[in-house]
Amino acid sequence: MTSHVFHRDPRHAYPVAVRGEGAYLYDRDGKRYLDASGGAAVSCLGHSDAAVVKAIQDQLATLPFAHTSFFTNEPMEALAGALTAQAPASLDKVYLVSGGSEAIEAALKLARQYFVEKGEPRRRHLIARRQSYHGNTLGALAVGGNAWRRKQFEPLLVDVAHVAPCYAYRGRQAGESDDDYAGRLATELESEIRRLGGDQVMAFVAETVVGATLGAVPPVAGYFRRIREVCDRYGVLLILDEVMCGMGRCGTLWAFEQEGIVPDLVTIAKGLGAGYQPIGAVLVAKRIYEAIVGGSGFFQHGHTYLGHAAACAGALAVQERLHRGGLLARVAPLGAQLEARLRAAFGAHPNVGDIRGRGLFWGLELVQDRASKTPFDPGLRVHARVKQAAMAAGLMCYPMGGTLDGARGDHVLLAPPFIVEAAQLDELVDALGRALAAALAGSPRPESRGSVLG
Repeated sequence: MTSHVFHRDPRHAYPVAVRGEGAYLYDRDGKRYLDASGGAAVSCLGHSDAAVVKAIQDQLATLPFAHTSFFTNEPMEALAGALTAQAPASLDKVYLVSGGSEAIEAALKLARQYFVEKGEPRRRHLIARRQSYHGNTLGALAVGGNAWRRKQFEPLLVDVAHVAPCYAYRGRQAGESDDDYAGRLATELESEIRRLGGDQVMAFVAETVVGATLGAVPPVAGYFRRIREVCDRYGVLLILDEVMCGMGRCGTLWAFEQEGIVPDLVTIAKGLGAGYQPIGAVLVAKRIYEAIVGGSGFFQHGHTYLGHAAACAGALAVQERLHRGGLLARVAPLGAQLEARLRAAFGAHPNVGDIRGRGLFWGLELVQDRASKTPFDPGLRVHARVKQAAMAAGLMCYPMGGTLDGARGDHVLLAPPFIVEAAQLDELVDALGRALAAALAGSPRPESRGSVLG
């Protein structure tokens, strides 16, 4: 049958998903897939959670939609209250949108308007990091450092400065301590602020734990404290992107909790709604909100589905499951179990160079040679081969290419649901091992282009 859908990859024949149950998805042919990546780190509660589905159904029966230029609604008010109750006191307001890219766009515009309202219109520059991903809309793509995603759209993007990511596996120098590495990166940021003009930079944007582009890379200890100090020294806002790594994914509701700092703006999405409805949000520092309310009184921004009642009802039910249902408390211990299994299975694997992550958010960087960290030839498309082999093995994982620089390097991202059980972690690691073996069979070893990996 001819499909009239413009698919992500129109050349690919996708299986048809028809049912979700717990940690599994099922296709039309009855094949079962363990969702070990939450799609794209979205489905933190797994699939078909009865409480969330009922909350959305009840809301649809009562009030599906009321445009926020005319009304507020009860689920939106309740969700904002629930989020701020679990956030640092300075993050006092919530701007609700429909996804991660929208959240980033809103945060960037909030940062700009904040300085205009303060009488500092010269602040117009943004600084972000290479090998980052912040979304696919033009503003989000501009701050993102994913070279492959940016390339063909460069003429449409605003100019954003990019500095090095905190990527210890490849960025930390031999003999360099975590503290020295963090200090060097903070110095690089300060130098870039000074180059652009200390009174002309409005914000620094970073993923707290880097997601899709690098593969679950956490910062070294002290990095974000150093970054916060630099931002404060120059009056620059710190925007943290927790669209993928937040909402409990790293073991605490906010990934930045583990860094001992508080951002000025933080974006969330994926795990906020757990895939049950499209939703995202920006948590906003009180001083930013007050500057706008006390100035023009109006944030010059908006989308049709802001604060959508059914989406907010679903996200509120997700929050209930995380906190009162106890799922958030499972993440850290289950994450430790997953880490132990990954290290036991792949810690000495000849083509796994690094295993990194936090909570239930893990990445494996694939290399041609462990000792030299040499990546595979990009022409081999190892990440695509891993995904194909994993799906054949009944496993959903999230492989990506271009890990090093947008062209070279491959990694696999894992983000299983918070409801996962120990036996399913065993299933995950076993299936991933089989997928890696199948995908890497026939790939050249560094010492002999013709040999075959075991």
